[in-house]
Order: sequence, then C-alpha cells, then structure tokens
Amino acid sequence: MFQSSPLALAICKRLAILPAVVLVAALSVRASEAPATKPKGKTADFSVRWQPLRPVNGSPVVFRVTSPERLKLLSGKWLDHEVFFSSDSQGKLWSGIAGASLETRPGRYPLDLKGSTTMGKELSFQKQIAVGKGKYHSIVANVPKQYTEPNAEQLQKINQDKVLKEHVLARVTAEREWAGDFHAPVKAQISDVFGTSRTFNGRVQSVHQGLDYAVSEGTQVAALNSGTVLLAQPLYFEGGCVVVDHGQGLLTLYMHLSKIEVKEGERITSGQRIGLSGGTGRATGPHLHVAVRWQGVYLNPETLLSLQLP
Repeated sequence: MFQSSPLALAICKRLAILPAVVLVAALSVRASEAPATKPKGKTADFSVRWQPLRPVNGSPVVFRVTSPERLKLLSGKWLDHEVFFSSDSQGKLWSGIAGASLETRPGRYPLDLKGSTTMGKELSFQKQIAVGKGKYHSIVANVPKQYTEPNAEQLQKINQDKVLKEHVLARVTAEREWAGDFHAPVKAQISDVFGTSRTFNGRVQSVHQGLDYAVSEGTQVAALNSGTVLLAQPLYFEGGCVVVDHGQGLLTLYMHLSKIEVKEGERITSGQRIGLSGGTGRATGPHLHVAVRWQGVYLNPETLLSLQLP
C-alpha cells in the first residue's frame, strides 16, 4: 500500500478548500477549448441563386448552381421533389426548374444538392429557400349545364379522359428540352389569372390552375418553349388540348383550341404554331387557357414568362 508524503497531503488539503465556482470556471474554459464536432460526409461551398428572388406558393423557381469543382453530375431535392439539373460545357454552372404548389405553406425549405466530380469525388450542400404566401382572388362564372351536371354518356367520356390525362401528365423527363426564356403563346390581354377560386353555376367550385388570354376564335397559338408533344386531341372539359414536355419534369398545356396543328411525339421549337384558339370544352367563350405543370404541381405561367433563363 502506498503512503502519501506530507507535501502531497498539504496539496490535497489546499485543493479541497478551493471554491466550487473556481472549479466550475476552470472546467468551462477547458470545455470551450475542445474542438467542434465536424459534420459527417463531404460538404462543399456551392453558390446557389434562384428566380424569382421571393418565390410564393404556386411559383415556378429556376435554380442556378455554381459548383466549387467541375462536376459530371448534379442532383437536387426540394419540397419532396427531385430537381433535375443540366450544365454548361465546363460542368460548373448548372440550371434546373422546380416549383412550389398552391398548398405550400410559407416557410423555409431546404434545397439538398449532391454532386460527383469527374474523379469520382462526392460533394453535398444544403441551402434554405424561403417561400412566401401569394395573393389570389375568387370569381363566379356560368357555363352550359352539361359541364356541371353531365349525363351518363358524358360521364363515360369524362372518365376516359381522366385515365388518359393521368397517364400523360405523370410523365417526368429528366433531360432538358427547353432553351432560354419562355414566351407568351399569343399577344393579347390576360382575362383571368392563376390561382383564382371559381364557382360555376353557383355549385361547382374549382381553382383556376392556369392563365387565360382574351383572344377571338382562330388566333394563332405558339409553344412557350421547345419540347415534345405528348398529347394533341380534344377532351371533354379542356376541348382541343395540346400538352408539351419541356424536360426536367416541366409540361405546358394549351386548352379550348378550335384546331390542333401538331402531332403526338412531334419535336417542336419555341414559338412554333401548335393550333388555333377557340371556345371548345368547358369555356364561357372563346379564349386561350395555358397551364404550367411541374411533376404533378400546377404553377403560375405568368411567373415563368417573367424569368430570365439560360
């Protein structure tokens, strides 16, 4: 058994009477000097910009990402949807389209980015994107009774259209087909905006998920951007309808056409004529209805048309 020396006993007695506050302070200093725990995984400083600067619910968003190193692949996720990116020739500047649905609540939502370099190095980054609340209004409209109280034969056609639309609108193509800015399909005044709550014949309620242009029947209608025609045929509610796939999960829809001038599977260019406007389907009169859809979410076409894109 070891015996303590008189000097050791004296030191122990002096330590024993040190105030507790002094001991706590000493421990605190030591704790603050401990190295911070590093996050797991490899992170990198990406530069992330987006348009519009203050997106709201129902708004399309275009992300521009500059990577710290040359990448061969960049993927993202925002609001539980995949964001597809395409790059410039250097592999450092990447662009991708996304959107916030009308049901998105105001708040901050993380954009998660994952990239891989040509050497196989994995990089990751997260950026918080704030989404505000848009201002939308309501209107009352009257349409023929067959569009609010369809008979058995009409219901059969409606159900057939529903199956077809579910198949077509579910398509998500990662490869980008759009190029540069999106342009208005006609030169005309806007008669009804996106997000309007509408009541038809005092009974049927719906939300206007597109943009209406006040044009007379027979007005030439142009594609907003380049892409592939997915649908080109008349539907019960939509009338003459064309759906164009622009890639990266983005579709545009053109409704109530009196004449369709493109075919399904056809590759078209921005500004190409796709048909003539009309008042077919559930419409209060001749006009053009244009909708923008991203991965199952309808977005404001007016916002998309205002963005400056690569």
